[in-house]
Amino acid sequence: MKTMKMTKFMTILGGLLLTSGITFAQVGITSVPFLQIEPDSRSAGMGNTGVAIADNAAALFWNPAGFAFQDGKQIGITHSNWLPNFNTDLFYDYIVGKMHIDGIGTIGAHITYFNLGEQVQTDETGLELGTFRSYEFASGASYGFKINENFALGTGFRFIYSRLVPANTQVSGQTAKNGTSVGVDLAALYRTNPFQIMDKNAVFNVGMNLSNIGPGIQYTDRAQQDPLPTVLRLGWALNMDLDTDGFNTLTIANDFSKIMARRDTTGETMGVAKAIFSSWDSFYRYDAVNSEYVEVPLSEQFMIGLGAEYWYNKQFAVRTGYFYESPNNGDRQYLTFGAGLRYNIFGVDFSYLYTLKENHPLANTIRFSVLVDF
Repeated sequence: MKTMKMTKFMTILGGLLLTSGITFAQVGITSVPFLQIEPDSRSAGMGNTGVAIADNAAALFWNPAGFAFQDGKQIGITHSNWLPNFNTDLFYDYIVGKMHIDGIGTIGAHITYFNLGEQVQTDETGLELGTFRSYEFASGASYGFKINENFALGTGFRFIYSRLVPANTQVSGQTAKNGTSVGVDLAALYRTNPFQIMDKNAVFNVGMNLSNIGPGIQYTDRAQQDPLPTVLRLGWALNMDLDTDGFNTLTIANDFSKIMARRDTTGETMGVAKAIFSSWDSFYRYDAVNSEYVEVPLSEQFMIGLGAEYWYNKQFAVRTGYFYESPNNGDRQYLTFGAGLRYNIFGVDFSYLYTLKENHPLANTIRFSVLVDF
């Protein structure tokens, strides 16, 4: 029988689950949590807000309905060494592009790659059989279209691939395989017409995105199927000029997000539709420290992001934000900081995450993003 050295691998996966706010709960754990990693440094510097902004290529992740209000062509690339405090070789890469087509609208496509590093494979006696690499991958396309000048809808589709162990590895008497699935996004965005605040122009946006709707991933038999991280995001954003010339602008954004995947009381994964409509009550997570189940009410299931962005002459930006998650449901709490530069067709964004708790796996996470307009 072939097994694998699990200590490092489970440490990595445990840390990854922490980063995505998934709890070890009675209702279950979602698969492929890398799909929840915020891909652009701009929104990451604003407390992980973006569902009501969605004004560049990263709208594919935050709210594909935002493509309906965009023109031109743009490519964005993000890289981040992940969980740096774990001293592992994890990294996250994301490339996204958008293109406006006359008569059709703006479409976008992306590739997401999450490297889980190198593991050692052993047999049941502990004899090393060699090494293998684990990774997860997603790719897809999105589209947004206007219903009228203020309201737009959007959708997206992605293929998901997860390679956690070598194919045909025997684990607890079962043959492990690579996991695959597909996910669909449904989104909406409303933008007001410009209005005045203290004689300065302003626009108010409201957005919604239900992402990663699709069948669960199974690595062994169907009974072991894990649901996708279906996430509901709701949010608002206010963009306003700080002077009459528009050289100084300020954006304030607020996002609320919630995991919609669930298992039933028998441990079986719920169907997508049932999970979406059944996830509006309390659930119980297992507290390993105190060896008991803890109730998580609906009010503590929401993750909250609040952020601000200041631009000078559309060339230089500074950002900050705050992200909160209940101690009963992931317990991520951190401040974010960021900056951005735009020159001609090029843009660079940077973000830094400052955790409010010591020795948190997300501490000192840095992201870099590059944008190119055509």
